[in-house]
Amino acid sequence: MESLIEHREPLPAAPPYGSSTVAEVFTSAAAALGLDSASGPFLNALGLPEAARVCVVVVDGLGSALLKKRGGHAPFLRRHLESARTLHSAFPSTTAASLASLGTGLAPGKHGLVGYDVLDPEQGKVVNMLGGWDPGVDPLQWQPYPSVFEQAAGQLPVVSVSLPKFADSAMTRAALRGGSYVAAGTLQARVRGAHEQLAASDRALVYLYLNEMDKVGHRHGCGSAEWGNQLEDVDSAIRTLAARVPSDTLLLLTADHGMVDVDVDQRHDFSTEPQLIDGVAHTAGEPRMLHLYFEPGLSARGQERLIEAWREAYGRLAWIFTRDQAVDAGLFGEVDQRVLPRIGDLMIAAREPIALYDRRRTSASAMEVVGQHGSLTRAEREVPLLTLNRPGGKGPRG
Repeated sequence: MESLIEHREPLPAAPPYGSSTVAEVFTSAAAALGLDSASGPFLNALGLPEAARVCVVVVDGLGSALLKKRGGHAPFLRRHLESARTLHSAFPSTTAASLASLGTGLAPGKHGLVGYDVLDPEQGKVVNMLGGWDPGVDPLQWQPYPSVFEQAAGQLPVVSVSLPKFADSAMTRAALRGGSYVAAGTLQARVRGAHEQLAASDRALVYLYLNEMDKVGHRHGCGSAEWGNQLEDVDSAIRTLAARVPSDTLLLLTADHGMVDVDVDQRHDFSTEPQLIDGVAHTAGEPRMLHLYFEPGLSARGQERLIEAWREAYGRLAWIFTRDQAVDAGLFGEVDQRVLPRIGDLMIAAREPIALYDRRRTSASAMEVVGQHGSLTRAEREVPLLTLNRPGGKGPRG
């Protein structure tokens, strides 16, 4: 048998929190507007130009690699790629963690949304962090830090433009609270709503959320014709927005994560392998970034045996590391003590295009998902920052 050491790969560098991650987008936008946070002026870590109005468009799932690879479907956005910056998602590279970092300006170790679903230590059960929050979890207690929107709302109009179902969602209340909310169902209606809000005030901070790319990617895959068609629709809508915004608007586009496609034969049910679940009390996270929580009182030898079993089974295909190793590596940024037990004792982050399921707690439909994300690969963690209009008309508008 080959040595287990040969199965191990060093962890990639942690997201550069504080300098070039999604957590710096809205704080830098607030700084460009000349706004103050609760502790003083916002920090413009991204060096954004001064502006009277800022609109940040977040296209869920539109990673840098995908935009470059499939840019033929996005002629408007492609024109801006040469001057684009590359940012990093939060870790894990999943919507809950990254949108929370966008909304709060904090790394996941602070805001506490450390996965798609994670262990709630207070209740002793796994809870969802995106669209299915547990009634026993108070969003304001789970994430107690003020959002960027909350801090900015007393200084100028702050508006979120998104789907109606997110207006008062637990996710919104946890990480994107503050300001007013404009609900609109279609892509075109949301783009129109953002334009109207920018035109309504001399100064404003507007957040426009588009989730269509992520939905199509999960269902059909990011390599599919359907994904390309949806990108064409998004590109057209954003081109329209860029052509209509007031000239003193800083119009930015970014994303929360990228995506990779996983073939059917690479979607594995690990719950059928006793050596991988013996000693595990809870499984959480998502198929490309598992959180495993040890049973209380599991001996050191039992922990070692479990880690060795995972390295033997998936060490060639995934990064396998403990909570302590993740924290020491800075993957979650600085970690609050209240957040620490929400992080898995052992984490499995897919390096190759595989997905890992615990069929005891996931539905059959979950294994039909094609496009996936959550892990540390560049395709999942690198996102673009495009400047589509600069104040004074200095940037290309169409």
